[in-house]
Amino acid sequence: MYKTEYSLRYFRRALPIYFMLLPGVLFFVIFKYVPMFGISIAFQEYNPFQGFWKSDWVGIEHFQRLFEEQQFLLLLKNTLLLNLLDIFVFFPAPILFAVLLNEVQLKWFKKSVQTIVYAPHFLSWVVIVGMTVLLFATQKGSINQQLAAWGFERIELMTDPVYFRLVWVLQNIWHGVGWSAIIFLAALAAVNPSLYEAAVVDGAGRLRQIWHITLPALRNVIVIVFIIRLGNFMDIGFEHIYLLQNPLNLSVSDVFDTYVYRNGIAKGEFSYSAAVGLFKSIVGLVMVIGANTIAKKMGQEGVY
Repeated sequence: MYKTEYSLRYFRRALPIYFMLLPGVLFFVIFKYVPMFGISIAFQEYNPFQGFWKSDWVGIEHFQRLFEEQQFLLLLKNTLLLNLLDIFVFFPAPILFAVLLNEVQLKWFKKSVQTIVYAPHFLSWVVIVGMTVLLFATQKGSINQQLAAWGFERIELMTDPVYFRLVWVLQNIWHGVGWSAIIFLAALAAVNPSLYEAAVVDGAGRLRQIWHITLPALRNVIVIVFIIRLGNFMDIGFEHIYLLQNPLNLSVSDVFDTYVYRNGIAKGEFSYSAAVGLFKSIVGLVMVIGANTIAKKMGQEGVY
């Protein structure tokens, strides 16, 4: 009886907090969990006029079609290579930027650099790719025109498949480094300054302080962000790839996202599109569970 009364009193006191949580809970329920019911169409020959309940069930037929597709290995290769570039080139960039910016002592210079590096995040990929085309178009690009005027060969940046991955990862870095560094800068702001003062007294230089104080302070955040990133391992962003893609670089730019749009959405094959999306989600889930398990065994917190 006493426990029941205590629980009721606690619930009444916490009621305002529950109301504050309600919008967030409703958001996830309505826009994240309820749409998961749509996964069922991956196992159907979905017809919008017949709906979920009357469409014919085909089991794993769409998954078999995906794995037997002639382009499957090419799509898998391109997707994996771009994701590996993202992990090994882009992922360390915000960490490095945050560490270097943390070492800057002049506040006005630090804020100016932050503003300049954050700014590209608010530009759409249409603008960024459009700027690249204007600068590097083979015939009318201003940079290529200047190179030709100086007697150099034009750079086929937008049409030569060799340059596609380089352009993609450099644009990602320019667009996202500043924004992605915010979480690491926030973690560094929580580091006790007395640790650096003690290190200076012990004779440690800048590099020693970074290695023994700054990076250990970021370790848990890096692990969590890395695990979350692995959840999107098969999803590298449709818009950016699609804008850079053209018939000349299709051999290196065709990934699952563009394949779904071209063969699934554009042709109205909703069930097949859902099957490809479910395949990507399962791969991401396995990556997250595996990475989180490894992180736990190594003594890190992980995401759960």
